[in-house]
Amino acid sequence: MKGLSFGRNLSLENSLKNLGVVEEILRDRQRFFREIRDGVDITAKIRSMFFAAITFFALYGAVLGSSSTLLQTLSSTVKLPILFLATLIICSPTLYFFNVLFGSNQSLSQNVALMLTALTVTAVLLMSIAPITLFFLLTTDDTQYQFFKLINVGAFTVAGTIGLVYLGQGMRIVSGTGDDDEKRRRWLMRIWVIIYAFVGSQLAWTIRPFIGAPNMDFELFRQLGGNFYSDIFSSLGEILGFFIIQ
Repeated sequence: MKGLSFGRNLSLENSLKNLGVVEEILRDRQRFFREIRDGVDITAKIRSMFFAAITFFALYGAVLGSSSTLLQTLSSTVKLPILFLATLIICSPTLYFFNVLFGSNQSLSQNVALMLTALTVTAVLLMSIAPITLFFLLTTDDTQYQFFKLINVGAFTVAGTIGLVYLGQGMRIVSGTGDDDEKRRRWLMRIWVIIYAFVGSQLAWTIRPFIGAPNMDFELFRQLGGNFYSDIFSSLGEILGFFIIQ
């Protein structure tokens, strides 16, 4: 029993230590990025950020799914971390080779650490927005499904944008580029952000639903058809009274 209790305490201590990386990033991101540049404990940082990002994305996924059934809650808890980590895996080679093309000497592990920093910040900000999401969930009924969906799209947009700002700052510090290289880096970031946004939105559309529609039974994955942007346009149209989505 003592051994089991010790193991649980050790596991809890490790979990809290991994989550502590969030405070490091938010309180002193300049030092955090300099450590990535200098190769200080990159593996440990990647492991901690991976754990923190999965934890916070899973918790926010549970909030999304709680608007529907228990099965939807469990499904969204699993699928939201998968969405962001899969987007990272798909887009990380592009950013790495773009950096190589423009003369950067960043290693692949440094690039992964910087991108995980952006994901961790995004996940933390989503959790900070969770009380607002829950407020709208509790104060709206099933007829406000489209409104609730757009509230969450807005939350993801804000959190993701701030996460990408952190990524840009980290790339500047880790690269240590001059003025001319800085201009190229900015163009590189703009191109990569567009790619990242399209990949993420398409992947989200592919593995939806995250918020169960009130007039539909639970589905692990919904049939493909349409796209993310047309769906958002349709939701806006219904809220503004232009048409009703069946």
